[in-house]
Amino acid sequence: MQISRLKLKHQILLIFVFTVILFTTMECYFYYSFSNLTQQRATNYGNKMIEQTRQKIDSVFKDIEVSTSIAVNNKKIQEFTIADDDYKRAFDIGPYVLDLMESMRSFNSYVNGIAINDIAGRRIYSLSTANSEIFFFNQYDAFINAYKNVKQGTFTDILKDEKTGSEYFFYIAPIIEAIGGIHFSEQTGYCSVMVNSEKLQELVKNTDLTPTSTLYILNGRNEVIASNNSNFRGILFKDILSVDRSSLTNGVKTNLNGEDVIVQEKGLEQADGWRIVSIIPVRELTTDMNDMKSMSIIAGVGISLSMLLLGYFFLNNLTRPVMGLIADMKRIGTRDRGFRIKVRSTNEVGALAYDINSMIDQMEEMSGNILNTQARLYESELSKKQAEFSALQSQINPHFLYNTLNCISSIGLEYGSKEIAQITSSMSKIFRYSIKKDELVLISEELQCVQAYLNIISIRYENKFSMEVHVDERLLEMKTPKMILQPIVENSVYHGLERMDAEGQLSVRGYIDVNGDVCFQVADTGRGLDPDELERLREKLNMDYAERLSSRPDGTSIGLSNIHNRIKLLFGEGYGVEIDSQLGRGTTVSVKIPRI
Repeated sequence: MQISRLKLKHQILLIFVFTVILFTTMECYFYYSFSNLTQQRATNYGNKMIEQTRQKIDSVFKDIEVSTSIAVNNKKIQEFTIADDDYKRAFDIGPYVLDLMESMRSFNSYVNGIAINDIAGRRIYSLSTANSEIFFFNQYDAFINAYKNVKQGTFTDILKDEKTGSEYFFYIAPIIEAIGGIHFSEQTGYCSVMVNSEKLQELVKNTDLTPTSTLYILNGRNEVIASNNSNFRGILFKDILSVDRSSLTNGVKTNLNGEDVIVQEKGLEQADGWRIVSIIPVRELTTDMNDMKSMSIIAGVGISLSMLLLGYFFLNNLTRPVMGLIADMKRIGTRDRGFRIKVRSTNEVGALAYDINSMIDQMEEMSGNILNTQARLYESELSKKQAEFSALQSQINPHFLYNTLNCISSIGLEYGSKEIAQITSSMSKIFRYSIKKDELVLISEELQCVQAYLNIISIRYENKFSMEVHVDERLLEMKTPKMILQPIVENSVYHGLERMDAEGQLSVRGYIDVNGDVCFQVADTGRGLDPDELERLREKLNMDYAERLSSRPDGTSIGLSNIHNRIKLLFGEGYGVEIDSQLGRGTTVSVKIPRI
């Protein structure tokens, strides 16, 4: 039988029944989505905990690797491994080596013992606990033989003491002779560092997981190095490891011992093949959500029943215009932009349909205006930023190029070709560097540009100034915006030191501050700035780019303002240039950029 032949109230009843069915379907979908949300919550929580623990452990392993690398590259330790004179080893080199190992161990609570072994089997050691007696057992010698020829530092598997049942693992690093002896570039021994497993175990136990969650640190052989569940230490997790390893990174829901759990895995960066595995029971993450699920089910059933009852009581009071209005509203709900409600009567339902159509027209017009306005604002802001950035870059190189060309001309007239050749070579390096397309370059390249400029200044002023560069070696492989130091050094020479009759000093320093950011300082002992001049310069540095351009500041602050604005455009607030100066005592310019 066709629906159109049914009575109106039966049609409306059918609509209500269909609505209830649709609502029930949505309720089931909500329940399924809620379960997925719960798993995602567990995954995110586990990922957060495992990431925090991974960072802590990587930090511990990194400290061990760095201190061991310092030790194996120490000249005295290398001499100790190749010295044939026992007296020299015992009384000359030995005490120094022992003090160095004691210092390493005392400053790193995660190190229980250190042993230096040479290729002849001789050994010197520093121990912190009675457990370090494992160094003297044949079992240790047999275990360590598999690692003593490693080409780079590595963490070992577990060594289990047959007498006490204690478990140990070590960090082994080769000693390569680099002091120029007959064994140059050869392995002359190795350094064995016993890692404090108890401290590592304590670190894992302090991880804030759910009450019965478990966290494991596994090595390359899937042995448990540390866990907050002591009953599972040293066991291979065959059931867990059979799961697809790539999916473990994002979290996998599985069943272990009859309980649903979320299993996650994340590799350690400092120990190849090592990883952290977390097992979190799902029930512990959903306990606080059970009431919500029950309430949603009750509410869904209640709403369904209410809809059926209301439909039954109001069937005889609804008219065809209302049914038409409902049908039209459903079509609008599907986002049919050109559709409007048909006005089927002149009573209240018709007035309602007319008002709804008017409201839809206004909403579409408003939405279109908003989208157009946002698009224009975005394009305007993007164009502004691009123009500012291009303008800032274009103002630096010519300023330095003209000064240097004048310098070459002056020296060529006075001294001849030797100095010109040196300056031209340095200038060539600087110019080639300044026209590189990369905005971010290695700090080592930036320092080479500064050094080339200092060579030019040294020739021009006949070594009138003393100049030095001290930069932390860790910065050399990091990156910086191009041409931010040379203009500052140039300002120090031309506006500070050049006007002095007596000798002056210029220094360039680079280091990592307590917040992990990269800082440079260019300091001179020139004439300095008076307080008013310094305050005006600081105000110009804090201007917006448009204000700085309209105010046309003098040449001294152009380079500093450009560099300051370039850094802010690249990295945002919190980075840039600061200046400090005292009249008659000199000027210091500081540059701060993020660690890249």
